[in-house]
Amino acid sequence: MRRTLRTRHAQRAPRPRISLSETSLWRDPRFVRCWASGAVSRLGDEVSEVAVPLIAVGLLDASAAQIAWLIALASAPNLLGILLGAWVDGRRRKRRLLIATDLVRAGVLLSLPIAYLWGTLTLTQLYAVALLTGLAGVVAGCAWQPLFVRLVPPSAYVDANSKFSAARSASFVAGPAIGGGLVQALSAPVTVVVDALSFLVSALLLGRVRVEEAAPAVRAGAAVPALLRDARDGLAFVVRHRVLRASLGCCTTVNFFTFLAGTGMVVLFADRVLGLSPAAIGLTMGVGATGSLVGALTAPWLSRRIGVGRAVVVGAVLFPAPYALAAVAGGPAWAAAGCLGGTYFLVGLGVMWFDVNLNSLQTAVTPDALRSRVTGAFSTVNYGARPLGALVGGVLATTFGLRATLVTVAVGGVLSVLWLLPSPIPGIRSLAELPVQQPARKAEFVSSDKPA
Repeated sequence: MRRTLRTRHAQRAPRPRISLSETSLWRDPRFVRCWASGAVSRLGDEVSEVAVPLIAVGLLDASAAQIAWLIALASAPNLLGILLGAWVDGRRRKRRLLIATDLVRAGVLLSLPIAYLWGTLTLTQLYAVALLTGLAGVVAGCAWQPLFVRLVPPSAYVDANSKFSAARSASFVAGPAIGGGLVQALSAPVTVVVDALSFLVSALLLGRVRVEEAAPAVRAGAAVPALLRDARDGLAFVVRHRVLRASLGCCTTVNFFTFLAGTGMVVLFADRVLGLSPAAIGLTMGVGATGSLVGALTAPWLSRRIGVGRAVVVGAVLFPAPYALAAVAGGPAWAAAGCLGGTYFLVGLGVMWFDVNLNSLQTAVTPDALRSRVTGAFSTVNYGARPLGALVGGVLATTFGLRATLVTVAVGGVLSVLWLLPSPIPGIRSLAELPVQQPARKAEFVSSDKPA
C-alpha cells in the first residue's frame, strides 16, 4: 500500500517504541548481540592495523610515500560517503547491509594470505584490499546509525556509545599486542586471517538480531537525480545546523592533521627510527591504548561532570596534542617504547572523550529521515580529509622527517578546537536540551510500507 504526502514541511518521524531504559542495556539480547558483533570485528581490525602495514614494510619494502598511499586508499571511499549515505537511506534493510559488508570484507581480506601462500602478493593487491575494505566500511557506517536508534532510547545514547566505544578501546589494547605477536610467530599475511574470521563472526551475530526498521522515504523521479537530490539534502542540513556545522569543521580538521601520521606511519616510525621489533610495537600500542578504554568508560562521567559540550572541547584538544610527545621519543628501546606508549594512552583518552560525547550529540540532533544522509555527508567531508592528510603526511615525512611530521600533527590538530568555541556546543550540558530537528523543505514524498 502506498500513500502520497504533499507538504511544505517534512512530518516529524515517529520514535520507535522502546521500553529499554539506560540501566538495562545489557538485558536486551539485541543490544548485546550488536555490541558483541562490533567488539569482535573491531578486535580483528586492530590485528590488521599492525599486520597490514608490516606486510608493506617488512615483506614488500614499502617507502614512507607508499605507506601514505596505503593509508590514503583505505580512507578514499569516504569521499563517496555523501552518495552512499543517500543510497543507504533508500534501503529499508539496514541490518542486511551491515551483514553484507561484513561478508565482503572477510572475502577480500582472505585474498592476502592466499596470495602470500602462492607467492604472488604485491603492493598493488594490498592497495586494492585497502580500497575495497574501506568502501565496505563506509557503507556499514552509513547503515549503522539508523539501526542504533532502533535499539537504544535517546536517554541512553551516551551510555550506549560508551559501551560500544569501550569495546572498541579494548580492541585497541588487545589487538596490537595480539597482532604483533602473531606476525612474529606466523607472518603478517597469515595474521590477517584473524580479521577475516572476525567479520564472519560479526555477520553471524547480526544475523540473529531482530529489529523493526523504519520504511524509507522514497522520492519520486528518476533514480540518479533523486539520489543526487537526497545527497544534497543531507549536506545542506549539516551546513545549516549550527551544532553539526561546528562539529564537522572540528572533526575534519583533527582528522586531516592526525592522518598526517596514521597508524602505518607510526609503525614505520617505530620500526625504522626507534628500532622496535614487531612484537614490541604491538605491545607498546596495546598498552598505550588502555587510555582509550579509560576514556570510553569515563566519558559518561565527564559529560555529567562538566557537560556534554565541554567534554567534546576537552577531547578535541587532548586527542592531537600528545603527538608532540612521540616526536621526542628515543634512547634505549624501553624508553622509546614507554614514550610511544604514553602518547597512545593520552591520544586514546582524548579520542574517546571526543567521540562518545560528539557522536551522542550528533545522534540527538539528526532527524530520523536524514540519518544515513547526514552520516554520509560527514563521511565525505570529515573522513574524506583522511586520504588528503595521509598523502600530505607522506610528503612531509619524506621531506622533513617523521619527527617533524608528528609535531605538525600536534600543533595543527589542536587548532580544531577553534571551530567549537564560537558554536553552541560548549554551552550544551545535556542531550535533553536538544530536541530532534526535522528538515524543512518543499518536496513530494512517497512513503511505502513494503521493503525497498
